[in-house]
Amino acid sequence: MAASLALDPHTSTVALRNYYYLRAGVAAAWVVAAFTAGVSNPVIGAVLLVLYPAWDALANLIDARGAGGYRANRSQVVNAAVSTLAALAMLGSLAVGINAAIGVFGLWAVLAGLLQLITGVRRWRTYGAQWAMILSGGQSVLAGGFFAFMATGPALLSIATVAGYAGFGAFYFLVSALWLTFRKPRNAA
Repeated sequence: MAASLALDPHTSTVALRNYYYLRAGVAAAWVVAAFTAGVSNPVIGAVLLVLYPAWDALANLIDARGAGGYRANRSQVVNAAVSTLAALAMLGSLAVGINAAIGVFGLWAVLAGLLQLITGVRRWRTYGAQWAMILSGGQSVLAGGFFAFMATGPALLSIATVAGYAGFGAFYFLVSALWLTFRKPRNAA
């Protein structure tokens, strides 16, 4: 059934719009949790840090399935695998310390950003409204490199180090959702 949804441009655009709203809402809730409970309680901060790429893995699978299936959306399937491995690596790196986990988060952000760029470029012709996702992917690559670099320094990092990154992600997903909500359909005259 998912493959047939991808054949109907209106249905698949509505599904993508709803998916973007979901991603924006979850990211915004994560940011609030990170800046409140995560900053004041390092254990909660560590759990939130691991949950972010774990959620990204699940979300990429949901998106790929709803947009024509896993075979048609290989960049999202690869992104899901990368995000799953990153969540596990962050969990393990927490034994070393928060800076190690932030370093892993940074490397994950680079890879996930590249894969998001690929997905956005691939979807451009079909859906439009992908400029925000492409911009988000590029920013993820840059921010991830910065996080990985910061993690090697002497400063003790925290969940607050990466919470702004998630906030920009929420913004980009919201912009894309609104764009798909209010734009004129591509096949409209």
